[in-house]
Amino acid sequence: MEKITAFQRFSRAFRGNSSLTKMLIVFTVSGGGLVAYSDAKPDSGMNAITSTEAKPHNGTNVIPSSEADGKKKRVVVLGTGWAGTSFLKNLKNSSYDVQVISPRNYFAFTPLLPSVTCGTVEPRSIVEPIRNIVRKKSVDVHYWEAECFKIDADNKKVYCRSNLTTDLNGEEEFSVDYDYLVIAIGARANTFNIPGVAENCHFLKEIEDAQRIRRTVIDCFERASLPSITDEERKKILHFVVIGGGPTGVEFAAELHDYVNEDLVKLYPKAKDLVKITLLEATDHILNMFDKRITAFAEEKFQRDGIDVKTGAMVVKVSDKEISTKEVKNGGNIYSMPYGMAVWSTGIGTRPVIMNFMKQIGQPNRRALATDEWLRVEGSDSIYALGDCATINQRKVMEDICAIFRKADKDNSGTLTANEFQEVLDDICERYPQVGLYLKQKQKNSLVDLLKDSKADVVKESVEVNLEEFTVALSQVDSQMKNLPATAQVAAQQGSYLADCFNRMEKCEKNPEGPLRFRGEGRHRFRPFRYKHFGQFAPLGGEQTAAQLPGDLVSIGYSSQWLWYSVYASKLVSWRTRALVISDWGRRFIFGRDSSGI
Repeated sequence: MEKITAFQRFSRAFRGNSSLTKMLIVFTVSGGGLVAYSDAKPDSGMNAITSTEAKPHNGTNVIPSSEADGKKKRVVVLGTGWAGTSFLKNLKNSSYDVQVISPRNYFAFTPLLPSVTCGTVEPRSIVEPIRNIVRKKSVDVHYWEAECFKIDADNKKVYCRSNLTTDLNGEEEFSVDYDYLVIAIGARANTFNIPGVAENCHFLKEIEDAQRIRRTVIDCFERASLPSITDEERKKILHFVVIGGGPTGVEFAAELHDYVNEDLVKLYPKAKDLVKITLLEATDHILNMFDKRITAFAEEKFQRDGIDVKTGAMVVKVSDKEISTKEVKNGGNIYSMPYGMAVWSTGIGTRPVIMNFMKQIGQPNRRALATDEWLRVEGSDSIYALGDCATINQRKVMEDICAIFRKADKDNSGTLTANEFQEVLDDICERYPQVGLYLKQKQKNSLVDLLKDSKADVVKESVEVNLEEFTVALSQVDSQMKNLPATAQVAAQQGSYLADCFNRMEKCEKNPEGPLRFRGEGRHRFRPFRYKHFGQFAPLGGEQTAAQLPGDLVSIGYSSQWLWYSVYASKLVSWRTRALVISDWGRRFIFGRDSSGI
């Protein structure tokens, strides 16, 4: 019979008795002390995350849309990336039954993926299990490790397929009903249908991609070290090509350069003069989304470091031995270069499930799902889309110009006075942010100044315009409309915004806080989503980073690298990942990068 120690008895009592709220136990052993403290709560089901398994049977398993009492609305979240995880972290309203469906049971801090490729940071350091993130929340959360392959908006169902082999019959499929659907499944790498890219290039969007690149880099050096390889073959094997001059491609090229020159040349001294890194960019400059000062500095630094930057080079074909490029600057001539490893880091594409869903709801031939300013999929009141899989279709002022005029013209006189317009100006700027941007660009204090331009012979207070003059005054406003970039910063803010809307859904139903409904009565429930840009970084290697901060501030150099360390460490999702990443950085400074390729 198994002997049970006193400590095990107390431990089992702690775990088994859910009625205990607080307990303090003091053990004294040989003059020393051991203190154990428990703060246990009854398992009401409200703060526990569960993994529900549907019993397999002939046909598709069905998971109903509501609790037995019918009180809770079911929210189905597809995806555990930046948008989906931000939504889950900030959702606090316990009146929802949340179902999370994703083939990835963790959140990955993707800005550090280039660091994973070269052993600067370990893969486990930038991932956090989704169960850890939500297990202490007061919201009822269930998780399934599965992939959604079909969305049925008419019947409010999502059809999913488990990516785990659960029985001998192969794949298990099931459907989940929803009251609200949050689509946050991100995007895939876009190959632009260029021949050979999918078969021969590495991508850099997932943890698995970074691990494959890491192994391939080491494999290239090991192959080049074999005695049967000629110098010409070694040069080809050690030629690393990065396709795409955006932040990810630039950071990976910089990380690889540091990895080779600081660590690998010590292990493979004969390869030192044979390694070549080439960065291909189809446009005229790398880092086009950054300030021109950063672009110029990055190109100059890469040139000094020996990284070959080829701009105006459009990839047209990739074979297992060569990359063919069309040189835009040289009359469109086609050139080929041998390579050992190629990393494709340019453009994002639509996932098949999103493409099929867009056809279903009448949004064919789009890059991403179109949503309104409240992140609702156009034409639906119960489906939301955020992150890289969606784009906000900001409404144009010219589409609503007549409705705006009528709403502002309270006395129905057919003309609009300055005072009448001023009363609705705040609502207009909130509903149509391009108005505020246009005023800022034209250095106008208010839209009244634009109206005055049409009536320059009268004083501001007596300005009156009819509908035609009003339309002329605002005709150029929509030129300020821009799509948001597909970045982690945007996705995280969208997830936080949508969670706040769900937290206050009932309150705002009774007391709407949004702008005026120009095409209807009353106000919108919520304020529209507004993205706040907090700056962006471009690590350039050699402990130097370029930072573009709010207010058009630019910082380049070693001080920006420490700012990068601080910001990224603070943005990691948990204290565990923060500790691991900081530990990895410290290990790299002391012992160098891991060169095992594992």
